[in-house]
Amino acid sequence: MKASELRAKTAAELGQELESLLKAQFGLRMQRATQQLTNHTQISKVRRDIARVRTLLTEKAGS
Repeated sequence: MKASELRAKTAAELGQELESLLKAQFGLRMQRATQQLTNHTQISKVRRDIARVRTLLTEKAGS
């Protein structure tokens, strides 16, 4: 997900996005633990998206 797409969202929408990304991260971690994850790069992509959303939430809270 691109930062430009996220910047257009409101803080509430970003919160929902963060929640869904955290759930996705948990699911990927469980798949990795049970040896069912085939694409390990998904974990790092989700982590980066979580960081992007949290950064934008911090920016919106400061302004």
